[in-house]
Amino acid sequence: MKVLVIGSGGREHTLVWKLKQSDLVKKIYCAPGNAGIAQDAECVDIDASDVRGLFRFASKKKIDLTVVGPEAPLVAGIVDEFELNGMNIFGPSRRAAELEGSKAFTKYILDKYKIPTAEFSVFSDYEDAKNFIKKSPMPIVVKADGLAAGKGVIICQTREEALEALRLIMHTKAFGDAGQKVVIEECLVGSEVSVLALSDGENLVYMVPSQDHKRIFDGDQGPNTGGMGAYAPTPHISAELFERIKKEIMEPTISGMALEDRPYKGVLYAGLMITQDGPKVLEYNCRFGDPETQVVLPLAKSDLAEAMLAVQDGRLANLQWKNQDAAAVCVVIASGGYPGKYEKGKRIIGLEGPFEEGITIFHAGTKQADGQVVTNGGRVLGVTAIDENIEKAIRKVYRGVGKITFDGAYYRKDIAAKALQ
Repeated sequence: MKVLVIGSGGREHTLVWKLKQSDLVKKIYCAPGNAGIAQDAECVDIDASDVRGLFRFASKKKIDLTVVGPEAPLVAGIVDEFELNGMNIFGPSRRAAELEGSKAFTKYILDKYKIPTAEFSVFSDYEDAKNFIKKSPMPIVVKADGLAAGKGVIICQTREEALEALRLIMHTKAFGDAGQKVVIEECLVGSEVSVLALSDGENLVYMVPSQDHKRIFDGDQGPNTGGMGAYAPTPHISAELFERIKKEIMEPTISGMALEDRPYKGVLYAGLMITQDGPKVLEYNCRFGDPETQVVLPLAKSDLAEAMLAVQDGRLANLQWKNQDAAAVCVVIASGGYPGKYEKGKRIIGLEGPFEEGITIFHAGTKQADGQVVTNGGRVLGVTAIDENIEKAIRKVYRGVGKITFDGAYYRKDIAAKALQ
């Protein structure tokens, strides 16, 4: 097959790396890609949000399978556009992708199909939301309804913080149209985990449960980021709890979406809180997580291309998806100043290693300039290490991270430490 992967981050580099291992794949293109992806695929200068441009390219090159990395093109309906024209594409339709595109819609599904989540209210009127906050016990969470690049969720400890968050989202329109509606919900307490599963609209196969590290500083301090690292498997999910998540959360969501005439095909990523009362849904994403993909796909033994075709054809029930009995840890190396202002164009030193067996470098914000690899984003690289257990994988990953540097390079020193507590 000829495959086109859409996107330019660490998640997309991992998808390209994994698809390249398939005997079914002979050629991979990536639009727009990055400096690391360029070593594994042919990069094409088309923006991930240029649906028409991507379709024209896929038609011209007779692409057999298109794989969508980021959420924006999915929510915009790229899958519908391709399928309408007889092109094979992996990902949910526009109506199914609303699970990520609208937090209010997600809550509607969770409520209707009795899937455990936080108590919530939805508002499209600023004054009504303000009055609700004034009467609500603290802490609470204020969420912009639409896509806000992972920044539209604000945890508020005090009433003043909640009112300020509401003003930011609905009044000053910090996230544009994403803030036309807000979801205000109780603040859940527990361990946050990620579960990713492939769905053909009816059946599910599961990747290893993982845990992301969203805050910029060690000890989960400072502002939220796109993710500073991840590890898998997480000890916060026992085998028994995993079965409960499947039965109480994942399966009812897929069957509920089918009943709503929005069959969900693609990868469903559930952000869950493991509370004292059991697992509850924080959010759904309609694509692979970043940086969770950088740990769950390296632990997958199965052929990803084969699995994606099984999703397309409704054959997941017959697929034997296997995961390694090992552990993976990914540490993100970011630009100094991220998630605020940062500089680009810093030369990266040490990418050629040598690295131990079991270490893979996934590029995120990188590009080629004058024959050198330079920084081109906030999250620059993801260093992933696989070993027989988390403790060994942590030691290995930090040995790898220590070999790479650039001006202002920053990374957390405590990724996966929660697994050892």
